[in-house]
Amino acid sequence: MSRTTFRRALAVLAAVPLAIGLAACGGSSAADDSASGGAPSELRLGYFANVTHAAALIGVQQGYFADELGKTKLSTQVFNAGPDEVEALFAGGLDAAYIGPSPTINAYGQSDGDAIRIISGAASGGAQLVVRDGINSPEDLKGTTLASPQLGNTQDVALRTWLTKQGLENSVDGGGDVTITPTANADVPNLFDSGELDGAWVPEPTASLLVLEHKGHVLVDEKDLWPQGQFVTTQLIVRTEFLEQYPDTVAALLRAHVKAVQFAQSDPDGAKKAVNAALDAAGGKSLKDPVLDRAWSELTVTYDPIASALETSAKNAVAAGTTEKQVDLKGIYDLRPLNEILKKQNLEPVSAGGLGEE
Repeated sequence: MSRTTFRRALAVLAAVPLAIGLAACGGSSAADDSASGGAPSELRLGYFANVTHAAALIGVQQGYFADELGKTKLSTQVFNAGPDEVEALFAGGLDAAYIGPSPTINAYGQSDGDAIRIISGAASGGAQLVVRDGINSPEDLKGTTLASPQLGNTQDVALRTWLTKQGLENSVDGGGDVTITPTANADVPNLFDSGELDGAWVPEPTASLLVLEHKGHVLVDEKDLWPQGQFVTTQLIVRTEFLEQYPDTVAALLRAHVKAVQFAQSDPDGAKKAVNAALDAAGGKSLKDPVLDRAWSELTVTYDPIASALETSAKNAVAAGTTEKQVDLKGIYDLRPLNEILKKQNLEPVSAGGLGEE
């Protein structure tokens, strides 16, 4: 994707929230079609077929979302990376989504803080740069081709930020010391085997697949780049309009989300089985036990949004060239519904880090 095309895409996304507002006045989106009791007839949820989206996979597979939503129908859509999810949210095709920080920040900035709110964390960790034999240091990466899931997605920003800090030139236009090729996670292993890719900065389970089944090795574990190894990989966001119009439905979504997180934390074996079944049902491929075990060990399923890491992610996106200017993140969080649920369960509240309501 050229930089001109990239900027054009961002401009289109920036204009879509106005279209959503106009559609809300005279359109017929699922969210506008209310069932009895002021609840929407449908909630449309997006997520990835990744282990880093375990809370979503568990919530769907175990029926937590369907149970809590009651008469509101749950419709799901599986994505490869966050920028495509943002387009669907802006176009009114999704009401809520599990997504990484970088596309979330772009969505918030491009809509002048109007389009979305982060309502919970979902996962920390679970992303690595895996490379072929013969690459053992940053210097060995000169002249190589690496993959990330999509231009501007969370792993893409992490890869570009790290390369730049190592003195390795890269560009959203292509070229430089290292070429970065946006590649669907499912396509990475075959391209890695064929030699078309020298490595990839990818989320789980793709990282574990490359290590255990495709002779790759870890050059960078992203956890090592963050204080105490804590950084947000996945969070749960909603359209602001949906949150304001259907607060009870969002609370139901969050109750199910908390159940899924608690299941992952209290019963990892049961959770891994649920994740594997959900991966299969989502059109992906269930994982062999060693791959799933390794992937699970690399991440933490949590409802804590780890707000302290978000501003760093925003700065990294500017440095990486995937965001054109620093985004003011004040107001991006609305953790009040989540903290109300946690309070009822005598659990500690989570913090917005000064970047929103809590």
